[in-house]
Amino acid sequence: MGAHQVYLRPLHFHEGTGGAGGSLAGGPVRFSHIELISRAEESRTLMSYEDAAASRETAIREGLAALEETRAPLAGLDLSAPKIMGIVNVTPDSFSGGGEFHDHADAIPQAVQAAEDGAHILDIGGESTRPGSDPVDEDTECARILPVIEALAGRGTPISCDTRKPSVMRKAMAAGAHIINDISSLTHHPDARATAAELAAPVILMHSKGEPKVMQDAPAYDDVCLDVFDELSANIEACVAAGIPRARIVADPGIGFGKTFTHNLELINDLALFHGLGVALMLGVSRKGFLGALTGVTEARARAVGSVSAALSGLARGVQLYRVHDVKQTAEAFAVWEGIRQRQVP
Repeated sequence: MGAHQVYLRPLHFHEGTGGAGGSLAGGPVRFSHIELISRAEESRTLMSYEDAAASRETAIREGLAALEETRAPLAGLDLSAPKIMGIVNVTPDSFSGGGEFHDHADAIPQAVQAAEDGAHILDIGGESTRPGSDPVDEDTECARILPVIEALAGRGTPISCDTRKPSVMRKAMAAGAHIINDISSLTHHPDARATAAELAAPVILMHSKGEPKVMQDAPAYDDVCLDVFDELSANIEACVAAGIPRARIVADPGIGFGKTFTHNLELINDLALFHGLGVALMLGVSRKGFLGALTGVTEARARAVGSVSAALSGLARGVQLYRVHDVKQTAEAFAVWEGIRQRQVP
């Protein structure tokens, strides 16, 4: 195989608690084959799981271990079943709904309702990162989110803070947040990794290409799935080196963040590849523009059906976490999926 990096792309999915094949992240989705990808040799080789498992090549054995290892709980949540993160954007310019929760007095009851509807995590954000958006200062961001976090703390639902700023991370955690969700993978500020390590918080590292203001200006990749994999892998290793345990890291391929329509579809189709990062995965497809392109639904708030359909594609590929606006619809769809899989009421 040589010393060059290879990628293991799981293929031919099925479900079950045992039998032939491997298990994606120790969950119910199994795979019977892998595609062994070498960039250096520009080759792609199909292998059965049994042949891969019997291989003496270190890269293959380590790759299979990363794909199959059961993921650790996140903020006390067991990731053996999918978990829903309810979005609460306390901004005046969120792409998905025009800032209907701009006032924290409105955001708080909406967050409570999301938890009642089935959200396992509440993600509170005060800086819009939609394409073309401008950054906001720390004081504005904190004024938007801290009252919401404080009001929700202690209600039993873990809280995620969607921010890129170390100072905001500190204040959010002090106010009662449990998780840091950073669209820049803790690269926006030089102190972000050290801050997250000091706070001992789980972190969600999302891939994005460029600042939100310009990220949709003709994004290009050599191979979008492998390029995104490499960047996430490098950021994960940097976080581990900074003192953040791998068990506390979640990776998000960043659908819609510096990607074209085709890039988004390629990433969703190849989500199983990202289990090779050895961490839990999050998928954020809710109300995004590619759904409108597929369905013709121009208003973001009207894309619930498309959003749920895209989320179900993540279930079929073993993704553990889903960041969504339409919590109730997503929870109902997941319940039906699980009921059919188990042949009983979940």
